[in-house]
Amino acid sequence: MDSIATTPGPVATEIRQRLVAALAPTRLELDDQSDHHIGHAGHDGHGESHFALVIESAAFAGLNRVARQRTVYAALGDLMEQRVHALTIRALAPGE
Repeated sequence: MDSIATTPGPVATEIRQRLVAALAPTRLELDDQSDHHIGHAGHDGHGESHFALVIESAAFAGLNRVARQRTVYAALGDLMEQRVHALTIRALAPGE
């Protein structure tokens, strides 16, 4: 699922665990794009600060784009405040 065949770091692992527990996704692709942001705001040198997410879940059925993003943020909780600087989200309901 990740774009680079490496072992996901602790933040990516925690993101996946929280999303699976809260949203039971049928598709989950998480790409750590932190290395593209070296020297930019939010990159603290530790990596795992910038991610792109594609997630499909029945939990998104009937929700608009903003409500879907809020659902993802709620599932991630404090990670969004403490460790993740940027998260691009493509949230889909099954069949979309």
